[in-house]
Amino acid sequence: MYLLLFFYILKLSEVTIMIRFLLVVLVLIGFLVFSIPLLLAGRLTARKNPEKMQRDSLRVVQAVFRLIIRLTGTTVTVIGQENIPAGAVLYVGNHCSYFDILVGYTTVPDLTGFVAKKEMLRYPLLSDWMRNVNCLFLDRHNIKEGMKMILTGVDKIKHGISIWIFPEGTRNENEDMLELLPFKEGSLKLAEKAKCPVVPVAITGTAEIFENHLPFMKPSRVTIEYGRAIDLEQLTPQEKKRAGAYTRTIIMEMLKAEQARRRSMWI
Repeated sequence: MYLLLFFYILKLSEVTIMIRFLLVVLVLIGFLVFSIPLLLAGRLTARKNPEKMQRDSLRVVQAVFRLIIRLTGTTVTVIGQENIPAGAVLYVGNHCSYFDILVGYTTVPDLTGFVAKKEMLRYPLLSDWMRNVNCLFLDRHNIKEGMKMILTGVDKIKHGISIWIFPEGTRNENEDMLELLPFKEGSLKLAEKAKCPVVPVAITGTAEIFENHLPFMKPSRVTIEYGRAIDLEQLTPQEKKRAGAYTRTIIMEMLKAEQARRRSMWI
């Protein structure tokens, strides 16, 4: 009897997990389709007031992302928001899940655009919304286009729009969250040229939502921590030369601290 009850509960859990996945897909597709009028209205608004369009678009995207996170049953803990200085910054974070973007967008205090791979331009509606919330598209195989993207990003920062980049260059699929991929040194050129602060960001728990057990979605306990801002001008010449590695070390220490916090909860 108990064995039957166990398998019944297990089966029920599997059904719940699949329902979560289907609900998220339905919300995402439904949003993209039914938000077409909002995109059209946004184009009209942008002609007279681009900033209003960007802020309206950010609020819409944040609302949808919060709903998706809620549907997965995930809880998000935010640490260190007080470390984010006023004005535009360059957010630099580790990357192991698509949900890093959702968690990032729902916790930033002001206009922010993520750096995405150029291949995202293939998807209509989605790429339109990405443009509306100031995303930049990086061609990783074309140095000239990469430089253009950096200049565009610098211009956005100078106009008060923060930029978020994942210097690992791709999603880190290592099981151990402390096994970060090397940070690409050129990724911090945005902050160097725009002369803005760098805010290190450590994210844990996002891969547990989806990537670790495709195609299912499970509840997770996510933590996003914003570290103290780094002024590149205050670094030593050697640190400045290896600013990517310097920032990676800081994020690694933040991840270690979070790992220790999680372990202490189970003692």
